[in-house]
Amino acid sequence: MTDAILAYLRDERPAMVQLLTELAALESPTDDPTAVGRALDRLGAEFAASGMAVRRVRGRRTAGVLLARPAARLRRSPLQLLVGHCDTVWPLGTQQAMPVRVVDDQVRGPGVFDMKGGLVQMIFALRAVAAVGCPLPATPVAIVTSDEETGSTESKSLTIRLARRAARAYVLEPAYGVTGRLKTGRKAVGEFEIIIHGRAAHAGLSPGEGTSAVLELSHQIQRLFALNDPARGITVNVGTIDGGLRPNVVAPEVRAMVDVRVPTRADAEQIEAAIRGLTPVDPNSTIHVSGGFGQPPLEPVARNRALWQLARSLGRRLGLDLEQATVGGASDGNTISQYTATLDGLGAVGDGAHAAHEYVLASTLSERAALVALLLAAPLSTEERPS
Repeated sequence: MTDAILAYLRDERPAMVQLLTELAALESPTDDPTAVGRALDRLGAEFAASGMAVRRVRGRRTAGVLLARPAARLRRSPLQLLVGHCDTVWPLGTQQAMPVRVVDDQVRGPGVFDMKGGLVQMIFALRAVAAVGCPLPATPVAIVTSDEETGSTESKSLTIRLARRAARAYVLEPAYGVTGRLKTGRKAVGEFEIIIHGRAAHAGLSPGEGTSAVLELSHQIQRLFALNDPARGITVNVGTIDGGLRPNVVAPEVRAMVDVRVPTRADAEQIEAAIRGLTPVDPNSTIHVSGGFGQPPLEPVARNRALWQLARSLGRRLGLDLEQATVGGASDGNTISQYTATLDGLGAVGDGAHAAHEYVLASTLSERAALVALLLAAPLSTEERPS
């Protein structure tokens, strides 16, 4: 089976590169539902051509979610999820300065790495198992969202409903680094707003009558940065500051936005408690904290470690010496991992997510799609079998 799948996908590599360039040419920034919708339509046609039944769940403020499953699904068969997104961070017109093109072994262009390359691998993995007549232990259901880059606010509820019913989930976000490491850990992501209230006064005539919110925030920023713990993988970053009235006015109010990334739930609870427990240095000022952790961590719990070991073993059959990594960025895998066994980073190998040099290594597409195909065909573990 392994040799047949790999041979099929190596023959299909030119078609994979072609589809990737065509998908990248369909620019799809999250904040333009019409543009993202065109990409979803194209993906829907590709899934349909692969023998899948396709359904589009329309969004209220987004382009919605594309769902695809085999047209001949066996009743009561457990589900296994293939997860991805087709929205990108790149605005319309980016291709003028960053054209989609193939240069030697690199497919370049906005969105090729994050994560249209993974979507191509998803489609061709499904075609491969169908082409070689490979029986699957669970029904594959592909989920392609259109709002992942902005936190999956609309699609999350549907993703959770499917994750609750799934035996396992494979997330085709890009691999980590040019060596193609799989992502077995993702940090929880939190965003907090800190508002300091002081009291306005004339900075020249009566500065003593004022309470500077800016000064108070300067104290709190030092406390926030002191929460950083690189050895534990904890990062706390005050990213933006806004406030004050004029240079000659003691600032009555100022606010800061804080990004927090931590590897475990316990760390999230500890850091959130520290942020919410900030107290003013100047008793005449007040502190208001809002926000929290919007994405839980993807942790290497037992069921996730089992999927990693399965992928590593299957990779050896393909000549892949797979490695793993924990990363600071979040994906839908963070949420899905709370409900079912999850393995992330199964998508394209390349570099430049959200960067001008974004590219995918074309030579890796076949083997990585073959890995996904073998994972789909792998028997369910005892923990994954429905009771």
